[in-house]
Amino acid sequence: MNESNAHLSRQFDEELEGLRTRVLQMGGLVESQICMASEAYAEANMETAHTVIETDHRVNELEKAIDNGCIHVIAKRQPTAYDLRLVMAVSKIVTDLERIGDEAKKMAKGVRRINERGHMLVVADAANIGHLANEATEMLRRSLDAFARLDTETALAVIRDDKDLDHEFKAIVRQLVTYMMEDPRTITCSLDVITIARAIERIGDHAKNVAEQVIYIVEGRDIRHIKEEGAA
Repeated sequence: MNESNAHLSRQFDEELEGLRTRVLQMGGLVESQICMASEAYAEANMETAHTVIETDHRVNELEKAIDNGCIHVIAKRQPTAYDLRLVMAVSKIVTDLERIGDEAKKMAKGVRRINERGHMLVVADAANIGHLANEATEMLRRSLDAFARLDTETALAVIRDDKDLDHEFKAIVRQLVTYMMEDPRTITCSLDVITIARAIERIGDHAKNVAEQVIYIVEGRDIRHIKEEGAA
């Protein structure tokens, strides 16, 4: 390889690494949104809820910047095989991360609605929501770690764990339906809590999507929509 080609190769590697770094930066930002939204729910903290909502524009800006970076790499570098898979996966991952930010914002808005109406949180359910949020946050953290290390085993574990999160979400909904049937005064608040729980469940879905893209990068397999593929 001559000096000119070596220089171009280094530039290309730096651009790819820059994309990966920004993805992880965006992932850290949306992870902090989830944690803050969960804290706002547990403590009825409106200032924290407001911070989550206001952070959304930073997430959106990162998504646009990374997408532009992907377009630049494809247009200027014409990557092949593995590198092209990486760029395409990054484009999909940032979409999921942006949607995770949206779901965290939904959580914060749900907390705000509950507070504005002067309703007490369903105390018996507070711990379950916190646990659900912790599980979703851990799924996101591990999927990002799998992306950083291109670790397919961790990615497959995240995909499997999504079923447990779904079951926990359904259990919370059943519990809240029971509250509403027993005491109609809890209906409005319980519906808001269900909205928050649904947002957390969707965060888990998006974390699973990130993990699926790790499999695609490393193995070239698209395992989306293939039942039990992740459990093999």
